[in-house]
Amino acid sequence: MPAQRFSPYLLLTLCALFWAGNWVIARGIQGLMSPVAMAFWRWLAALLILLPFVAKSMHEQWPLIRRSWKILVLLGILGVGAFNTLTYTGLKYTTATNGVLLNSVIPVLIIAINFTFLGNRIGWRQGIGVAVSLCGILAIIGRGDPGALLSLRLNPGDLWVLTAMLAWSVYTVCLRWRPAELSSRAFTGTLIVVGVLAILPLFAWDFAQGHTTTWNATTLSSVAYFAVFPSVLAYFFWNQAVARVGADRAGVFLHLMPLFGTALSIAFLGEALLAFHFAGAALIFSGIFIASRARRPG
Repeated sequence: MPAQRFSPYLLLTLCALFWAGNWVIARGIQGLMSPVAMAFWRWLAALLILLPFVAKSMHEQWPLIRRSWKILVLLGILGVGAFNTLTYTGLKYTTATNGVLLNSVIPVLIIAINFTFLGNRIGWRQGIGVAVSLCGILAIIGRGDPGALLSLRLNPGDLWVLTAMLAWSVYTVCLRWRPAELSSRAFTGTLIVVGVLAILPLFAWDFAQGHTTTWNATTLSSVAYFAVFPSVLAYFFWNQAVARVGADRAGVFLHLMPLFGTALSIAFLGEALLAFHFAGAALIFSGIFIASRARRPG
């Protein structure tokens, strides 16, 4: 395959760039397309692109898909439907800079979920890492103003984005129950179908509320970007790279997203990088570093 000719580290860097671009473009076209419409058209277009490559696997493994429908529906709703719709909704009210920085908290959310709901033991270093990252989140959503936290004068967009991060973290934890025999193609195709079907009723309601899309070169190219780069290509590149260098090394490259996202936001959206962004990012990444350095309990 052509992607195998390139360095896996280049592929991972491109994944981070494509995903960061997704946040910036979604913020940039707010007002031309509703958040629900962005999620719906993104995944419908991605499904149409991928269908020729996944349909055969889905058909061959339909009995397994049918037996495992409960976990597959849950994963499709969380990882495709909820995550993207909540993310785009958040970007209607907050900046892309805030969004990509808050995206970095996913690793510590996963630790917290495993500890709270699955009873996984958590070491003192991991506990400190979670607490430090939480302080970083509070610094960003409070805009560096403790009074905003105490009076609950928070940007609703940040809360929507945090809810999206929680949905993705739960999705990641629940992947442990993915049917092991299900091929990657069948799994991906099934989740996207579930996600599109989950978004469809919201899209119909959204349209009934008069939230129509302004179709022009900007919105058409944006949907094309959503479908091709952060959906199809990033998924393909990510799987290729993880297979060659391993999940641990690949995961480190996700930390490039805030760097790319912030730079793109400043360059194309004119957003400002403020002191509370630096403070929040420093705390979040310090927490991730502390938690990742901890030995696994037991």
